[in-house]
Amino acid sequence: MTIPEPTRIVAVRHGETAWNVELRMQGQLDVPLNDVGRWQAARLADALRDEPFHAIYASDLARALETGSIVARAQGRAVVADAGLRERCFGVFQGLTFDEVTARWPDDARRWKQREPDFAPAGAESLTEFAARCVGAVARIAAAHAGQSIAIVAHGGVLDSLYRAAARVPLQPPRSWALGNASINRLLHTPLGFTLVGWNDTAHLERAPLDESDEGEGRHVVADRMGYAA
Repeated sequence: MTIPEPTRIVAVRHGETAWNVELRMQGQLDVPLNDVGRWQAARLADALRDEPFHAIYASDLARALETGSIVARAQGRAVVADAGLRERCFGVFQGLTFDEVTARWPDDARRWKQREPDFAPAGAESLTEFAARCVGAVARIAAAHAGQSIAIVAHGGVLDSLYRAAARVPLQPPRSWALGNASINRLLHTPLGFTLVGWNDTAHLERAPLDESDEGEGRHVVADRMGYAA
């Protein structure tokens, strides 16, 4: 059997939001980028400007779609929104911090923290359902671009699922790899599955945005916070 040329994938987490900073669980609530997130997206677009993308896809949630749009504009392209790339639906947990979840539903919080694959809070997706949905969406998109290069702009949970699929890591073990906002992550896809090439490249974010109110002293603000909520 002849295996098609691999699809080269640059997978990106959206830029920072206010809820990332607050460690608030965003899920599928439509939270926009904050100023740092827009700065990160601009730096990301500059870093990827010369990448030979055939298409750029993004989750249709505002924080990912805006990040993807900034990247696409730098290449003179339009971003393609795909609901299959959305973050996991967190159900009743959405909009809360984990401390608030623990206070209201301690048993559910314990099961969530233990990453029980088939557990889902009320109104939420289980990890099993979510991973099948988002990894399936990326595989579907990649199959439509065999032998080409594409960008995928999504969420922390989506990138976590892609990493696990590529590295053959089950859903339940805790995460030990970084998922930085606006990080660059590289994978290959063939009909045999995903292969990991590079992960969590944040070199383009190393120069933090200047706070111009600091009388020219060059004081920096944090540019690459690792938010809990994706």
